Amino acid sequence: MAQSLTNADLRGALDALRAIGENGLGREAFARRGLECLPRLVSSELTTLSVCNLETGHRSVVSDSPGSISRREIEVFDRYFYDHPLVREHGRNPAAVTRCIGELVPESRFHRTPLYNDYYRVIRIDHVMAVPIHVDRDLLVSFVLNRRKHGFSDRDRARLEIMRPHLGNLYRFSVAASRHWTPPAALPDSLTTRERDVLRWLAAGKTDRDIGAILEISPRTVHKHLQHIYEKLGVETRTAAVMRAAGPAYPRALLS
Repeated sequence: MAQSLTNADLRGALDALRAIGENGLGREAFARRGLECLPRLVSSELTTLSVCNLETGHRSVVSDSPGSISRREIEVFDRYFYDHPLVREHGRNPAAVTRCIGELVPESRFHRTPLYNDYYRVIRIDHVMAVPIHVDRDLLVSFVLNRRKHGFSDRDRARLEIMRPHLGNLYRFSVAASRHWTPPAALPDSLTTRERDVLRWLAAGKTDRDIGAILEISPRTVHKHLQHIYEKLGVETRTAAVMRAAGPAYPRALLS
């Protein structure tokens, strides 16, 4: 799939991943940045981060257009949860890859289903592509891109598929970073109290501006503290700083 992509496609995917991973590390920041960046790479009239509970048959949604999907429409989706082609394809499937509904069900047949007529027709969506970024026994987490008239191309799918494993890693890290975590005592003694404060809020998913407001310092001063933290921890990025500080506790945090 990657062989069909141009150098410009690959640079675009890399830039999007960098923007999603480096501008806030918490779960909310990950969702917000993903919903901002992915439609710039592949156009979408409605983009969501969809979290499907495979045990309860309920989906929760974060959208790039707040209010575009009502509570009633979410209830309608849940009514057909286990009949949804993408839920059936991706749920509990460790080999799940980016798919469009049209690859799984002929468009003419899908448009005759209750799911389409009661849900997608109401929200005025004709074409759906899902990028499964986390799949386990109980949970299916996907970025979902939706269009009204024009379907998605093979190139569109390839550009998102090449990002999918990395989006999954960023999602799992964002979940861990959103927990109430404080830097362990094993951090270098050279870190100052203020640098530890900055690192703690960084791990909680806060941006430079957020940290500055909390600590009552300027974003520029936050950036200087981060540069010192990077040097002392021997890393180059925000994500690496938090992972280095978390040490062995990081993998366990994903399981707690």
